[in-house]
Amino acid sequence: MTDAQLNRCASDVRVIGLISLAHGSSHFFHLILPPMFPWLKNEFAFNYAELGLLMSIFFVVSCIVQAASGFLVDRVGARPVLFSGMSLLILSALLYSQANGYAILVLASIVAGCGNGVFHPVNYTLINHKVSPLNLPYAYSVHGLTGYLGWAAAPAFMVAIASLTDWRIAFVASAVFEALILLILWINRALLFDSAKERHEESRKSHAASNPGGAPMSAYGFLTSPAVWLCWIFFLFSVAATSGLQSFAPSALFEIYRLDVGTGNYFLTLMALGGAGGMLLGAYIATRFKSPERIITICFVVSIVMSLLLATGWLAVDAVVIPFIVIGLGIGVAAPSRDLMVRAATPVGASGRVYGIVYSGIDLGAAIGPLVFGIFMDANLPKFLFIGVALFQLIIIFTAFKVANQAKAA
Repeated sequence: MTDAQLNRCASDVRVIGLISLAHGSSHFFHLILPPMFPWLKNEFAFNYAELGLLMSIFFVVSCIVQAASGFLVDRVGARPVLFSGMSLLILSALLYSQANGYAILVLASIVAGCGNGVFHPVNYTLINHKVSPLNLPYAYSVHGLTGYLGWAAAPAFMVAIASLTDWRIAFVASAVFEALILLILWINRALLFDSAKERHEESRKSHAASNPGGAPMSAYGFLTSPAVWLCWIFFLFSVAATSGLQSFAPSALFEIYRLDVGTGNYFLTLMALGGAGGMLLGAYIATRFKSPERIITICFVVSIVMSLLLATGWLAVDAVVIPFIVIGLGIGVAAPSRDLMVRAATPVGASGRVYGIVYSGIDLGAAIGPLVFGIFMDANLPKFLFIGVALFQLIIIFTAFKVANQAKAA
């Protein structure tokens, strides 16, 4: 390996580390509020519906901002949008800490949703333009892995500090934590510079080459691409299935297998760990085989089989844990190939806009999944949770192949 290649690889590692650190912090902020629900309930006598609505507000706002922020990323560059989003997360935590009633908590959730909404358009734009193509699968893998780590760290962090001090100090501590990460990124800001002007010029040249004599592509031209909307559908159903499992699997397992809810939650933890490990393996597989739609298909066919096995009620109680680990592993392995699939469907120079629209499906799926599967649970049909997850995953396979065909035809 030449000196130039070594320097490029070292630069890739630093950029991936910084972007992944930011991504982990955004996932950390997904879960700073729910662990504090018992404290807020005691402090203000809120019911759980009111507290749950705060999370719905967070995800709905994040969905809207995520779709819109991609346009801002393509206009002004990724770095200032990233720093603005992290600053909003810090502000939201400080607002949570000063809450004296429900109105301030709603305001803080709105601010948090605005901050969270910028990360996917920013992060994927930076990864696609700052990391060499050979290392992209590894970048996507580490980026996803830190998201899982952020989810894992937040409840332990918040509960530990709230138990030792109080809930207000826990929110302040989360703001300090995010401020430290922002400081690290600010010190290394030169590595995160991304010229929106250069990307716009790349987009113009690419469109001119593929459409000689045609009019320049408008800022909204990507919205006419079927591949973009197929990717959006992919994320919508993928996250709806996952959020359904996360919300109701413990209750469904109790109804079907008489497993206590605590054991069901433990299985969800193992599913998340399987996903984290799967992402690392998925980077190698994506690099080795370079066929995203086939990798995704294999992973989700196995997950469909596991989901349907859970729905039968025929598994031995001691074997119920196995499908959860396998499902988590499949989700993780598919993730780098999924991100490569989206990249292939993204027009040159439109990364921010495309990723903003496509990944808004994540927030919408997180809002829709629990609602849909909650209806089945209320109707005393727990097996339909796992059947519904299998059907959603079947749709995912279909969209993956449609995206691949659209990208090849483009």
